[in-house]
Amino acid sequence: MSMNEVVRIDKFLWSVRLFKTRSLAAEACEKHRVLINGMEVKPSRTVRVGDKLTVKKLPVVYSYAVVALIDNRQPAAKVAEYITDVTPREELDKAEINKMTVFVQRDRGTGRPTKKERRSMEAMVNY
Repeated sequence: MSMNEVVRIDKFLWSVRLFKTRSLAAEACEKHRVLINGMEVKPSRTVRVGDKLTVKKLPVVYSYAVVALIDNRQPAAKVAEYITDVTPREELDKAEINKMTVFVQRDRGTGRPTKKERRSMEAMVNY
């Protein structure tokens, strides 16, 4: 557990498993997809206990409350000790609708998609 009173937002987002890598978290900050208390932030911005985080992962805008600070990666089971998900139900429903509506039709007998085909399908799903 971090003994600091503040932690960089990119490091915190990575630590609580909202992003797979710290560089992805930093990139999201630079693209204005991360807000702290309603304000766009740079990756170096510090986060404090009690802050409200908003993370835009289209089509859903997730909201979290910071409960405790941490600056090293945590197991998924421990994430709830550091953040509380306060995302409205309507936003979570958007993710479910998106999962149901995005389906790539493949012809029967064509086998598994190649890596290139799979990546292009994932790109369509993510944006």
